[in-house]
Amino acid sequence: MNRTELVAALAERAEVTRKDADAVLTALAETVGDVVAKGDEKVTIPGFLSFERTHRAARTARNPQTGEPIEIPAGHSVKVTAGSKLKDAAKGK
Repeated sequence: MNRTELVAALAERAEVTRKDADAVLTALAETVGDVVAKGDEKVTIPGFLSFERTHRAARTARNPQTGEPIEIPAGHSVKVTAGSKLKDAAKGK
């Protein structure tokens, strides 16, 4: 399902226009992005998903072509965890 299909499905279920559904989807993505960028909070949609910024330590890796060690600096990543309702849907319950 791409964004256009998602917006259409949201608009139909919520009985709103596609424009309104797209605006809500955009606002949700921006809000989650802002909170994750700050890194001090976890965003949770109960039963569905949670988003959290995580710290990745510096590490040494190997270049797959040459085998030479490469230093990868510390950084941040995003951890997305599925909630119970989403897990049940994936199991077909």
